[in-house]
Amino acid sequence: MPEAISPYLFIYFKSFFLGIIQGFTEFLPISSTAHLKVVPYFFGWSDPGASFSASIQLGSAVAIIYYFRNQISSIIYSFFSIFNHRKVFKDDNTRLATYIFVASIPICIFGFLIKFYWPNYYDTHFRSLFSIAFTSILMGLFLALAEIYGNRKKLFNDINLKDIIFLGLAQSLAVFPGVSRSGITLTSALFSGIERKTAARLSFLVGIPAISLSGFVELFTLFRTLSVIDILPTIIGIISSFFSSLFAIDMFLKFLAKNNTFIFVYYRLAFGVFILSAI
Repeated sequence: MPEAISPYLFIYFKSFFLGIIQGFTEFLPISSTAHLKVVPYFFGWSDPGASFSASIQLGSAVAIIYYFRNQISSIIYSFFSIFNHRKVFKDDNTRLATYIFVASIPICIFGFLIKFYWPNYYDTHFRSLFSIAFTSILMGLFLALAEIYGNRKKLFNDINLKDIIFLGLAQSLAVFPGVSRSGITLTSALFSGIERKTAARLSFLVGIPAISLSGFVELFTLFRTLSVIDILPTIIGIISSFFSSLFAIDMFLKFLAKNNTFIFVYYRLAFGVFILSAI
């Protein structure tokens, strides 16, 4: 649909399409931020910007909460029971609540420092196509190494706090476009010897605070600077990212139950090489 013929309709279509891209790539180890930067570039569209990209992550956050809604209800109850009854690690949900909290600390601190002390961060070379291509290749290689050297024997009950601290520190690297939050947390979990499907579920759940907080902060920023009509494309993107996220979560968990992650390694390498050859 040519932008010149129907500019408003085109804006809504583009937001809907980018929301699908966001949702589908958020939970696969291929970087949603990279695709939201690269896909518009190759279509000849304007850069949607870091605020839009972060805002539509809310759809993904709501999707993961909805998908694991029963478990999350138990996690929330268990989290507050930590303070009321001091029963840390007494059951799986209490442990998982603690793990999510601990793993979220590094990326929240890092994100806060960047947001308020480096406001032009996303306009730096870190968000350039070359940087995204290089990062995609590098992260693909790390994922391959994790597949090769991780023994993948740990189930949830075998996970310890050291594994979670390592995962949380790894997740903080996701502030760099192209790293992939789900990819780097999955990679760190595999390096820690965690079984694939357990690693993926853990990666999804520990990402809820970071994804939600980032999305709410950027959406609030947009609401302060745009009118209700101007914010509508972002709302459309959030809705479409919700539905595509649900599909991606379910598909990825079923895929990892029977397969390794090398298909995503090959994709990341090809994606990076493709960008480098085109710029």
